[in-house]
Amino acid sequence: MKIHIMGASCAGSTTLGNALAERAGTPYFDTDDYFWVPSEVPYTVKRNPALRNQMLIEDLSRQESWILGGSLISWGPEWQAMFDLVVFLYVPPEIRLQRLVQRELERYGNTIYTDPERNRLFQEFMEWASKYDDVTFTGRNIRIHESWLKEIPCKVIEIRGDTTVEERLRLVLNAMEG
Repeated sequence: MKIHIMGASCAGSTTLGNALAERAGTPYFDTDDYFWVPSEVPYTVKRNPALRNQMLIEDLSRQESWILGGSLISWGPEWQAMFDLVVFLYVPPEIRLQRLVQRELERYGNTIYTDPERNRLFQEFMEWASKYDDVTFTGRNIRIHESWLKEIPCKVIEIRGDTTVEERLRLVLNAMEG
């Protein structure tokens, strides 16, 4: 089965994807690994879109089943027909943004506050992520995700709220069986 898990930053796509991959014995791929070029300052150098798409297609084509986490909404229409199941996660913004701060602290420590460059990157990221629920925002937002989901020809399940990983796993496994 080919599964895509998506939502806003810190909605839990990676966490659910890794848990599902472990439970199902299926490889997990993350769009961030293709979108961003590994660099000294992580998540600052974007990969050429044609190269990133080619790399991901090559990696996925080596697998019979896979789980892909992240957002593909601007990666091209060809992605819409590649899945057997799409899982959309939505977490209220106050919880999601709190998770984002915690994740950034785990990744970079207090440098998100004390180092001028790291603080600038942190503030820019938080500003971008906080606009997800603003449907007038021209970047990735909930309206764009929901519109994209309407065009997907496969089964789509939406999990909204601050549910546990185990609850999410149960819902996805049920969708996979049914």
